Amino acid sequence: MANFAKPSAPRFSVDVYQNEFLPEGGRDVHAIVTVTATGGGSVTRGTPADGTAAVVIMVDCSGSMEYPPEKMRGAREATAAAIDTLRDGTAFAVIAGTHVAKEVYPGQGRLAVADHATRARAKEALRGLSAGGGTAIGTWLRLADGLLRGSTAAIRHGILLTDGRNEHEEPAVLRATLDACAGRFTCDARGVGTDWEVKEVTGVASALLGSADIVADPAHLTEDFTLMMENVMGKEVADVSLRLWTPVGVEIQYVKQVAPAVQDLTARRTDTGPRAGDYPTGSWGDESREYHVCVRVPGAAVGQEMLASRVTLVRPATGGEPEAVLAQGLVRAVWTNDLAASTAINPQVAHYTGQAELAQAIQQGLEARKMGDVDGATAKLGRAVQLASVSGNADTARLLSKVVDVVDAVAGTVRLKAKVADADEMTLETRSTQTVRVKKF
Repeated sequence: MANFAKPSAPRFSVDVYQNEFLPEGGRDVHAIVTVTATGGGSVTRGTPADGTAAVVIMVDCSGSMEYPPEKMRGAREATAAAIDTLRDGTAFAVIAGTHVAKEVYPGQGRLAVADHATRARAKEALRGLSAGGGTAIGTWLRLADGLLRGSTAAIRHGILLTDGRNEHEEPAVLRATLDACAGRFTCDARGVGTDWEVKEVTGVASALLGSADIVADPAHLTEDFTLMMENVMGKEVADVSLRLWTPVGVEIQYVKQVAPAVQDLTARRTDTGPRAGDYPTGSWGDESREYHVCVRVPGAAVGQEMLASRVTLVRPATGGEPEAVLAQGLVRAVWTNDLAASTAINPQVAHYTGQAELAQAIQQGLEARKMGDVDGATAKLGRAVQLASVSGNADTARLLSKVVDVVDAVAGTVRLKAKVADADEMTLETRSTQTVRVKKF
């Protein structure tokens, strides 16, 4: 493990957990890479942001937000609370989203700088938010992207709230917008109520490396928005990438974030040199995340060993500063005829492989349930219950128990409930990728 950082910035470390031993001819090497950032300064609203962060809040103001009226009222109050959480010096703006996107504050294609006066004016402007019109999420994101591109802030972030489906925009338009915005800013997405499309909200968050969640009761929006903004204000290093270098003959099978949520990064690789590529991780504060790296090495004889991959955490060159190496770790391969050594599964690898399977089983089970495939849904959701029980993922187990009656958690024996509340099913689907940390060994 190595550490590289300026004293004023968070210190990063990389730890690699793996069983490096392979049987003769074995080729697939699995490793869990734990990345930890520590030592960042404490953050409060009074802590000057020094222009390091810019945030755009996108509020759904489509006609459905008025049914019931608590949704629109909750959105105003939640946005006001988020504005109150901004650190002094943070650039910010508010957008009202319908089938078009409109600037609510400060307007004229610019961002305001947070202080006592601008926060007060922004909250006053929220009084004018009213519901009416359709939903075209891509237009909201394009306006946010334009505003954020005008900022020199390193941390660029969006918060998006919707209560409905993206009915006034072709799916291909939203996908193209997400592709264009990826890497330019991160975005947390929230669905309020139960009339929105889970895959749309989670798709926004996934493409823009943010979080997704459901707020079924509008009364909880203020708490959720406050926590989201506090998390954004805690970010101190932007655009960090996980760089994998591999020797000749080694193929990368996949790179996935596996904690705190499952996020497949494999297709997001950007080549950075001979046999090296970067995978985006977004912005960081004081936190820890874990990644599952799988590489395929050439088969070799007993007694041989090789460096299968070098994992480096890098921050790109910005503002005249050169690229920075933040931390580094190594993935190894050693061939042995010791059967016990070569067949042992590293506990971290086993745990997160199970968490990824758990997320997939939930998603496939819910899809089968929607299609009326009772046997398929029962089998997949039963497997999910079993995986949640084995891994100690109590939160997911609790959500599953609202969709199925658990007969035997250890065996994965369940019965589908005859009636399931929309909020319970949507919560399970939205949070299916959230994982529990590996147990201490």
